[in-house]
Amino acid sequence: MPTPASRPANATLLLLASLYCAQGLPSGLIAHSLPVLLRQHGVDLALIGLLKLLALPWLLKVLWAPWVDRLSSRRLGHHRGWILPLQGGIALVVAGLALLTPNELFGRQLPLLLGLLLLVNLAAATQDIATDGLTVRLLPERWRGLGNSLQVGGYKVGMLVSGSGLLLVYDGAGWSLSMALLVLLLVLTLLPIWRFAERQQLPFRPALAEPAGPGLLLRHYRGLLAQPGMGLWLAVLLSFKLGDALGSPMIKPMLVDQGWSAAELGQLTLISSLAGIAGALLGGLLYARLGVLRALLLFGLLQALGIAAMAALVQAGGDHGLVYGLALFEQAADGMSTVALFAAMMRQCRAEHEGADFTLQASAQLLLGGLVGAASGLLAGWIGYAGLFLTAGALGLLALGLLPLYWRRAQPLAG
Repeated sequence: MPTPASRPANATLLLLASLYCAQGLPSGLIAHSLPVLLRQHGVDLALIGLLKLLALPWLLKVLWAPWVDRLSSRRLGHHRGWILPLQGGIALVVAGLALLTPNELFGRQLPLLLGLLLLVNLAAATQDIATDGLTVRLLPERWRGLGNSLQVGGYKVGMLVSGSGLLLVYDGAGWSLSMALLVLLLVLTLLPIWRFAERQQLPFRPALAEPAGPGLLLRHYRGLLAQPGMGLWLAVLLSFKLGDALGSPMIKPMLVDQGWSAAELGQLTLISSLAGIAGALLGGLLYARLGVLRALLLFGLLQALGIAAMAALVQAGGDHGLVYGLALFEQAADGMSTVALFAAMMRQCRAEHEGADFTLQASAQLLLGGLVGAASGLLAGWIGYAGLFLTAGALGLLALGLLPLYWRRAQPLAG
């Protein structure tokens, strides 16, 4: 294990980057590529909308996360014993899809396709629990920002490859070859975890975990919520990205109202996503120097300013330079703030409870953010786009006031 002052080995960083990239590959396929391909084959919009329901395992995984922390493979290791078979199963499902024709899958076998994609999401969500737990154990606190840079960046790269990338090659390669390339990438990203000697480097310590059996779910999360200062921390966690959740869903609709085409928005999304990846990487490096509190304050401030600045675009959609400048800044700030928040969440994880403790925090933050985002359209219709973005920025600034209070009352500033 590295010391708190030493940067993790390159092999460790490659391992984490490969695992999070692997998670992004099926997500990009389901969220970005398949809706386009289904519509091209005449599938009804209502059925395409069902793809959103396939993401339910990512929200519900908190219900089985404690068992992922508790159960270990004697031969493969703890986290490795979950990741290898789950990702291998995803590759087999995608390989099976490659053997079928689009006319079959998008026609009479559409229920089969939806069922297989649900299994893929179930496996990917469960693998995410094990991967997060492995990340917390592998990285000393100072370098968890860098680890979360790889999490955010790797996941987005995977989504871009199987989303935008697959659509770019699909016309020339066709369905079967495109799926085969995706299988190849899933297998390649398995190599670092296959070579990782987890049983020697991170032996499982079952004495630190609750015994498996009835009541494990309640015992596990009750123990987490009983940690000192957890009430204040949950207030920080749930409020930190509410401003971004409120404002960001209305950026593209605003630009559509100002005449932006689908192609122009696609290009903006691609370039701004790359800025988000760069922001995540920069945020991870700065986190190691700033420490958790200063990183949260600085990156949270940039996040609030970025979403509030979108108000300047309400009557300026024709100024593409200004749109790109503010969109890139907002995405970079979002990447930096996400990395800092995820690293801070890792601080709250108990030994041998890492996967489930992180999962509960992430699920709570995602659920509340989704509910707030769902109301963004209603608020925009009531107070206008400018009012929405300024309100979202103000909400982001107000949330920062909880940070010094939490650190002063709950624990000393580390780093």
